[in-house]
Amino acid sequence: MDYDILIIGSGPAGQHAAWQAARMGKRAAIIERKPKIGGAGLQTGTIPSKAMREVAYLLSRSGGMRQALTPDSRGRHGLLADAVRRKEGVIAQQESVILQRLLRHGVALIPGEASFVDAHTLQVVDASGNTRKLSAEVILLASGSRPRRPNNIPFDKKTVLDSTSILNLRHLPDSLLVVGGGVIACEFVSIFAALGVQVCVVDSHAQLLEYLSEDVVGVLADSFLGMGVAFHMQERVAEIRKEGNGTLTILESGKQIRTEAVLYAQGREPNSGGLNVERAGVAAQDGWIAVNAHFQTNVPHIFAVGDLIGRPALASTGMEQGRAAVLHAFGGEQHVSAENLPMAVYTIPEISYVGKTEKEVQKENIPYIIGRAYFKDSARGQIIGDAQGMLKLIVDARNEKLLGVHIVGEQASELVHIGQLVMNLNGTVRDLISNVFNYPTLAECYKLAALDCTHQLEQRKS
Repeated sequence: MDYDILIIGSGPAGQHAAWQAARMGKRAAIIERKPKIGGAGLQTGTIPSKAMREVAYLLSRSGGMRQALTPDSRGRHGLLADAVRRKEGVIAQQESVILQRLLRHGVALIPGEASFVDAHTLQVVDASGNTRKLSAEVILLASGSRPRRPNNIPFDKKTVLDSTSILNLRHLPDSLLVVGGGVIACEFVSIFAALGVQVCVVDSHAQLLEYLSEDVVGVLADSFLGMGVAFHMQERVAEIRKEGNGTLTILESGKQIRTEAVLYAQGREPNSGGLNVERAGVAAQDGWIAVNAHFQTNVPHIFAVGDLIGRPALASTGMEQGRAAVLHAFGGEQHVSAENLPMAVYTIPEISYVGKTEKEVQKENIPYIIGRAYFKDSARGQIIGDAQGMLKLIVDARNEKLLGVHIVGEQASELVHIGQLVMNLNGTVRDLISNVFNYPTLAECYKLAALDCTHQLEQRKS
């Protein structure tokens, strides 16, 4: 065998798999078909969108946006230029960090597109058309996903965009229609609305992020309304046309919406079409790869991790999946992932959560109570001017253990880890009360929400 492990894809899942294999003394190589490493996590998704979001967020907080939105188009487009520059700077720096780390660990980087020849052999074709075959004891698939692009949507990377092409805009549109109400759609609504674009949303559900609690999403929806976002909920797109220098979107209800640009953000597709997994005997369903608890496919020495295996399709979970797969493949230490994985939506304001939602608790008939704390009631919330933020605890009324933590507001994606740790250590709501938090901090809201819970529990007993 040429290598102990060959990894297809250099995104977060592939990187962490390679590092783990190298730390175990294995000969590891990453095959990457794109000219730059990092996958969607670094190049076209997670990091670039968050870097742009940070510029938009700072503008929305400082009031600089309003000063920049003058009839002089240079002022408006300067905002987008700032966001793009920040994005590209962060990507370049992170790319260098990842590259150095891989090389320091002795991981080989092989450019080219990989496909199976047989269960232990890959064919790699580079940009010049040169072909070579490589073999390995273990093969790990981490080729990720891409935006779903239905054939009836006239994508052109200028006026009709997906979540990848919108990151490369050099001209800030006056108006933008976002099709979809999921995580990616909501994040881009935040970015462009904060940059002063007139944004409207079309989604088939009754609320944005329909799997989350109404009170949490309600705070986000109010923020969007405050930024001038218009909603067309429980509506579906019948047709999108390019019309002059803009677009015409026709809804199934007959409504017609004219905007300068459209972002179509409804789902993603697996990057597995060119892998020829059938030659290795690997089972796939509509391109998605099925795996067991150890991330093995139906062929035991072939593993799949990250977006390629479906939900939750997060960079954070992909990293752990890559590490776990390698540990299992080479008989290393038993890897036990934390049961409660945090999720974050980098909107303005942020939403983050861990554990169960109210809907899930109700479905399972678990007796529960809700404790809430509002950022405006904490000194830190008042200092930073976050009047809408909220921290919500879902607590099992039988044993006082946390079932879920849901936060909307500034620093939600950071704050959620406190609740996650309590849950993973089987702590109770009283552990939050007995803990001492810095003052003034937003973290103090945990204690306020916990006190709200215990007050309700005492009322039930009396």
